[in-house]
Amino acid sequence: MNLEAFILGCGGMMHLPHRHLTSVLLRREGELFLFDGGEGTQISIRRLNLRWKKITAIFVSHMHADHVTGLPGILMLSSQVDREEPLYLFGPPKLADYIENNRRSLDMYINYEIIVKEITEPGIVWRGDGFHVRSFPLRHTKTCYGYAMEEEARPGAFHPELASSLGVPRGPLWSVLQSGESVSLSDGRTVTSAEVMGQARSGRKFSYVTDSLYFPEIAREVANSDLLVCEGMFESALLESAVEKKHMTAEQAGRIARDAGGIRRLALIHYSPRYTERDLKRLLDEARLVFPDTVLSKDRMEFPIEYVD
Repeated sequence: MNLEAFILGCGGMMHLPHRHLTSVLLRREGELFLFDGGEGTQISIRRLNLRWKKITAIFVSHMHADHVTGLPGILMLSSQVDREEPLYLFGPPKLADYIENNRRSLDMYINYEIIVKEITEPGIVWRGDGFHVRSFPLRHTKTCYGYAMEEEARPGAFHPELASSLGVPRGPLWSVLQSGESVSLSDGRTVTSAEVMGQARSGRKFSYVTDSLYFPEIAREVANSDLLVCEGMFESALLESAVEKKHMTAEQAGRIARDAGGIRRLALIHYSPRYTERDLKRLLDEARLVFPDTVLSKDRMEFPIEYVD
């Protein structure tokens, strides 16, 4: 089952000619989930040839313009593709007002159902087939949430040599054992699934963190992420400014990834517009000193998220 993350925009505060505002799209077996929608979101979706009709839900971190100004365009575009399924939006207070005011003021033509659910308590906000999306609190100048998409554990690996040694003939009975059920043999014996299956294997996890003051508890929320997308807005020399504006440095993002445990890759995002493309290497270097498996996310970069085993 494919799982991929697409960076639609990696900038913070100001839309630049070469850097759209922060937005990440997660595709799981053809179903799309959008995390934030800054200005330029729909442009990257078009350039990546992704089908916005397939966006099932949108998860908004907080109500600052650089994270929501791309949403009206997404809502209007979805009316041009004969969408029939509802579109769900999750986020902090005032999200429903923002969506409704835009619909009314712009006289939007919307031919599908929009369901907005404001988060009042952190926790699971979406359940799908074999996975869920969970929100957790961040610390910014407004109510802000991070999100984690977590898959359920997978069955262990099937060992055909064990099945054969126990006298289970190759064929349909093997499929029954792989599904977790027991089988009865012609000699009256019963073979259980546990006798031929390995230990359960973990599913995959994607975490998204922006905008927030650094605090150690974030690490617990994102632990064991195969991909952690986390803001690294400033370099350490600007720590005072980061604290004042309730943002993180790249070094602090690396610290979260290191302390969380089980993080396979950290992708920095939400860069201050003060940094040119060349300057961003300073952020990368600072994060890598703490967590070597760090990359700089760039607009329209793709991250396949593979099973560990």
